[in-house]
Amino acid sequence: MPLRTSNAIDAPVEMRGEDIVQRYGDREYRVRGLNKNTSPTVLRVNLRVLGVNAHGDMALHVDTLELQAARPRMAFCKQAADELGVKEETIRHDVGRLMLKLEMLRDEQIAKALAPKEPEVTITDEERSAAMELLRDPRLLERIVEDFARCGVVGEETNKLVGYLGVVSRHLSEPLAVMMQSSSAAGKSSLMDAVLAFVPEGQKVQYSAMTGQSLFYMGEQDLKHKVLAIVEEEGASRAAYALKLLQSEHKLSIASTGKDPVSGKHVTHEYKVEGPVMIFLTTTAIDIDEELLNRCIVLTVNEDREQTQAIHRVQRESQTLAGLLHRDDAHAARSYEVPDTHPHYRVPSSMAARGEDGAAWRQALRVHRDHRAGRGAGEEDHP
Repeated sequence: MPLRTSNAIDAPVEMRGEDIVQRYGDREYRVRGLNKNTSPTVLRVNLRVLGVNAHGDMALHVDTLELQAARPRMAFCKQAADELGVKEETIRHDVGRLMLKLEMLRDEQIAKALAPKEPEVTITDEERSAAMELLRDPRLLERIVEDFARCGVVGEETNKLVGYLGVVSRHLSEPLAVMMQSSSAAGKSSLMDAVLAFVPEGQKVQYSAMTGQSLFYMGEQDLKHKVLAIVEEEGASRAAYALKLLQSEHKLSIASTGKDPVSGKHVTHEYKVEGPVMIFLTTTAIDIDEELLNRCIVLTVNEDREQTQAIHRVQRESQTLAGLLHRDDAHAARSYEVPDTHPHYRVPSSMAARGEDGAAWRQALRVHRDHRAGRGAGEEDHP
């Protein structure tokens, strides 16, 4: 015979701010602190029961306890029954029903906190048509390069395009991994920063160094379809194993020992981090972990004399009045966004300056992603 718990779970509750109020007969229970319970094994709350005793006077009992622990729960029931002048069995029945309701509310709270917060985007046939028209424009890549030039990035056309396509590939099921390699002070970090400047803040995570276990303890959704940028590969050497797994398996999991907050005993906790994620690294090293290297597109920075002279020329020009005015143009190139429609795509400002439809650019990238993601299982998935 199935257990009949639906009445206890479906019973309506009254919300007073963050307080939860539940009535059973002439007894009112008030619960505080449920929102602090972030684990399905914890139900620690401040619980007050209010009623009328046998003399017609108001009576109450309040305590802070772990409801899923039998001893403090039984102690609360006994003391509350004494205060209200009712049978202990009555209070136990009330508390049992209340606990089932609170467990359901806590689980809903945890699920809501862990749910992805990405907005749903729908596009019309007209927008899709405009997006495909722009996507087929033979000058699309040239427009991207033009915006890098406006931001002061000299030369490096191939590296700029590959880096940009790499960060856009974060939306695909098989994102790219890019490593920029050069000698010290050759401009690899500046090139990485220029590419990352076109990625919205909420879509990139950037570090100078990482410990061996740090990736395993990130939030489950913190890296999914985002760019993980590490300024120096040497700073991530201890995390190389996790990076390789994240790139190839698109997920991480680890079992770790910790104390149970209720029993105090050591228990095993499982931590998960979901991918896929686009990995972006720079390095000055010549000898790199081969397994990591095999998973990356390696770009080398142009260090010849002509490139250095061109960089110096731009640096000198940046100190002139025209150069200072140009900074505003570069800032616009990095920060122009499609307003109120989709936060993940930035529109090349060369298009904005020409008065072209920003929505079409956004949809072009989205259509490109959808088209690639919808390929057959046997086809390769490249941006």
